[in-house]
Amino acid sequence: MGNNVTTFDEPIYDARKLGAPKMLVLGIQHMFAMFGATVLVPALTGLDVATTLLFAGLGTLLFHLITKGKVPAFLGSSFAFIGGYNAIRTVGLLADGSPQFDNSLLPYACFGVAIAGLMYVILSLLFKTFGVKKVMRFFPPIVTGPIIISIGLILSSSAITNCRANSIVAIVAILIVIGFNIWGKGMAKIIPILLGVLGSYIFAVIIDPAERANVVQAVSQAEWFGLPVHWESTVFGLFQGEIDHAVLWSSIFTIVPLSLATMVEHIGDICAISSTCGKNYMVDPGFHRTLLGDGLATTLASLFGAPANTTYGENTGVLALSKVYDPRVIRIAACIAILVSFCPKFAALVAAMPTATIGGVSLILYGMISAVGVRNVVENRVDFTNTRNVIIAALILVLAIGISHSGPIQIGVVSLSGLAVASLVGIGLNAILPGKDYEFQQEDEGSTSVNFKV
Repeated sequence: MGNNVTTFDEPIYDARKLGAPKMLVLGIQHMFAMFGATVLVPALTGLDVATTLLFAGLGTLLFHLITKGKVPAFLGSSFAFIGGYNAIRTVGLLADGSPQFDNSLLPYACFGVAIAGLMYVILSLLFKTFGVKKVMRFFPPIVTGPIIISIGLILSSSAITNCRANSIVAIVAILIVIGFNIWGKGMAKIIPILLGVLGSYIFAVIIDPAERANVVQAVSQAEWFGLPVHWESTVFGLFQGEIDHAVLWSSIFTIVPLSLATMVEHIGDICAISSTCGKNYMVDPGFHRTLLGDGLATTLASLFGAPANTTYGENTGVLALSKVYDPRVIRIAACIAILVSFCPKFAALVAAMPTATIGGVSLILYGMISAVGVRNVVENRVDFTNTRNVIIAALILVLAIGISHSGPIQIGVVSLSGLAVASLVGIGLNAILPGKDYEFQQEDEGSTSVNFKV
């Protein structure tokens, strides 16, 4: 075998050696991985799907620009703000007791999310001013590890629900992913998610006439080309007309506090990506850059009527499964998302993906996220003979999962998710309980290695 032959058994940090066609396929895989959840947010909030895809791509590219192109993260639609969007556009109740929505109020909610994105800038400045070592004292592995585990476990219920739509299709997707990841050769070994999506999609269309009819109808009704941004739905369009200041201030006070939860989730996601790739992105390019990139991407998207952006767990799962850690592949996925946003027909084809296909693939991806959290705890040798560590981990896991299943905690107009409550409790307990045994260390300012002392 020649020296230029790639075996795909070792992590790949420079995908250029695979060649442009294979990099394109890997980018498509990442695009498919994020698509299902990303388009679900506008479906639940009334925002536009094409605008969502456009700013998922643009937001990802902006993030990579600010982080020096070093972090293989994709920014998709955040679920954390769904309650905020729906709270602002709710104008009453229908006869059956369900909320009555007025989507013309969505630009007000988008303005609140745009302000929330600027909160990331403030936390970014704290990291830049005080340094990652001082701030990371509040985010040791005993906090971030269980948070990462919780992210995957919380998402798992949606994967199970989707699988139940057609268990056979879901099982086919799972078997294809596992089969190619374990026994696949060459390129097939690192694109199991894409192969799982395509294989189970085709299988579902063949065996289920309803799925076949749904795909045909969705694609036939869609246009080949369409502009993804609608001016009347943007914040700029809002300020050109008469403004309801009461709704405007309500959107700020309702939505901005939600950024506390999303910022903690961001820190957990970056820790997960760092653990997956074996590089310390918390130091290089640093949390100050990743937070700034995520926050500005969220503000940009919101101003033009798209959902808030967030680092995506699905794509972290793809990284863990494929072992291709080159950020260039993520940027290719971002460019594909931008192109798709201008083609409603292709977007409709992907949006018509069988629910069970999404469920089967997500089941593995969400499990990979939790596995990364377990690895984060194990590799940093967290001492679980220490009672304080057991208490912190236990409360994070129980609060995150329990509240997520029973419903968010409502404090006035602020709605806190299970992950938000668990993160706040974990950070608080770690700060006040005696017996800390963690110190964040780095070999030098530009080091990409992780050196934890526990």
